[in-house]
Amino acid sequence: MPTAVLTDRERAAVQAYLRLLHTVRAAFDGPPEPHRPPVVPTAALAEADRALAEAGLMGTEGEFFRLLGEWCP
Repeated sequence: MPTAVLTDRERAAVQAYLRLLHTVRAAFDGPPEPHRPPVVPTAALAEADRALAEAGLMGTEGEFFRLLGEWCP
């Protein structure tokens, strides 16, 4: 299997996505609270959007998830 060599911007996008994923998991972890929906900080969403844009990966989800799968199987 070939090893993916990511650019710094691609690596930053993958790392931002993984941080966002962990944040979302933490927000949904535990029993549901009927009066308060889970909250994901807007900063985590903004960081992921910014990193994807800087890496030229906005709108290219297939390419992004290919990179993600090669870098972090």
